[in-house]
Amino acid sequence: LMNAAVAQGVEPAQIAQHCDSVSLCFSKGLGAPAGAVLAGSRGFVSEAWRARKVLGGGMRQAGVLAAAARLGLQHGEVTLRGDHGNARRFAEGIQALDSAVCSVSPAAVETNIVMVSVRGPWPSPAELCARLRAVSEEEVAETGRAVSVLLLPWAARTVRAVWHRGVSARHTELARRKLEFVAKKCQE
Repeated sequence: LMNAAVAQGVEPAQIAQHCDSVSLCFSKGLGAPAGAVLAGSRGFVSEAWRARKVLGGGMRQAGVLAAAARLGLQHGEVTLRGDHGNARRFAEGIQALDSAVCSVSPAAVETNIVMVSVRGPWPSPAELCARLRAVSEEEVAETGRAVSVLLLPWAARTVRAVWHRGVSARHTELARRKLEFVAKKCQE
């Protein structure tokens, strides 16, 4: 919800007005260590509260977590804009590679998520992700760096990359360079 609101330049309420209920996780994108909020009709929230208690859910003295969630809400827009910018720069960097191994449509990058298309029969998305995660002696010798990038095989020919507050512009550039190195090795 928060990523969509920032990307569209609207208040979250403008999007949520079209929903019967909304759940917002404070640790996804907003940087709180834990916590979520649920909104909906009085009956819906009452039933959710009852189900939570029946299943043993509940926290005591959660004020510290609430404070972290509040900070996330107060500063989240700036952080999320940074995440979106890093994702866009990564996508543009992949497009500029003009690689036979992978491609991205930068126009499709609206938030902090980049879907990378894996071209050709090899490598598979899982193989590409394994190569991005691994650090080889050859990589260190050629690039002078040991970089491990964690992406997720998403579909038959797609890999998913997601940015969050812990991934800086520098990390983004290192990930792009790692992908360039891996793509080059896959083409050799």
